[in-house]
Amino acid sequence: MNEPVGSGSLLEISDVEVEYKPRGRGPVRAVAGVSLEVAPGQIVGLVGESGCGKSSLARVAVGLAAPSAGTIRFAGRPITPLGWRRRPVPEVGLQMVFQNPYASLNPRRTIGAQLLDGVPATVTGAARRARVADLLDRVGMPAEAADRYPHQFSGGQRQRLAIARALAPEPRMIIADEPVTALDASSQAQVVNLLVGLVRDLDMGMLFISHDLSLVHEIADVTAVMYLGRIVETAPTRQLWHSPRHPYSRALIDAVPQIGPHPQLPRTLAGEVPDPAHAPAGCRFRPRCTHAFGPCGKQPPTLDLGGRSAACWLNDPTVAPTTVPAA
Repeated sequence: MNEPVGSGSLLEISDVEVEYKPRGRGPVRAVAGVSLEVAPGQIVGLVGESGCGKSSLARVAVGLAAPSAGTIRFAGRPITPLGWRRRPVPEVGLQMVFQNPYASLNPRRTIGAQLLDGVPATVTGAARRARVADLLDRVGMPAEAADRYPHQFSGGQRQRLAIARALAPEPRMIIADEPVTALDASSQAQVVNLLVGLVRDLDMGMLFISHDLSLVHEIADVTAVMYLGRIVETAPTRQLWHSPRHPYSRALIDAVPQIGPHPQLPRTLAGEVPDPAHAPAGCRFRPRCTHAFGPCGKQPPTLDLGGRSAACWLNDPTVAPTTVPAA
């Protein structure tokens, strides 16, 4: 996979927090201070176990909800959380592809009508219908699909149509939240290849969110690893895969089956992700970490490791009793 490309940041997430206040229990910090950037033409993968806050971050990043703290900027402009008013035109260039394509498409409207909703108003007359046909062709669907309804398509086809709808406003940035989880293996490969091709061809940025590190390894330029609301490591994907600098990253890699001359069964990470309403003090991964030691009782700083970063005391030579386990 290539190194990050493009100049400047298209999406900037800075110190973002997301807190929920459910009835009958204390506040839940689903996202606890996350910073992340995506450049034009770049795919950033965000990985972590279910419940770590990935989808909560995606919702505030695209403006579906307001963050409790921190800022989100798209193309240098602060994102306005969605309300009853139409989204400001400059922000229409930020779009999202959801996990469930059937739930994200209106079952009572034809595909063509839903695609037309996103086509810019500057496209008029016969050109609008031509734009719909072009969008369908771009995602590998026939023009006749415009006159049909979502229930008339398979899961993989519906996800292609959801991607076409996201492309209708001519976006510069797409946030894909677990876009292939609900699909079979064949459809997953087709949709992932489609998304990657679109990013490269159109010079878009993409934040690709998944719990599948092996999938992210194949497509992402940069990978950010999230655990219980925090980013614990960020690095160019190949560097992270071959030499992880955080024990949680190492555990996620070990959980991927290795097929080859020396096959290896996956190693399961012990324990479960703690309740974010009662997050452990200090390093949040400490209760499950086999390398935990004294300083882990305090929150580790995010250390710059030269083109990559990690939030783990094992990378601090002033306190670490040993080095991070070898890959």
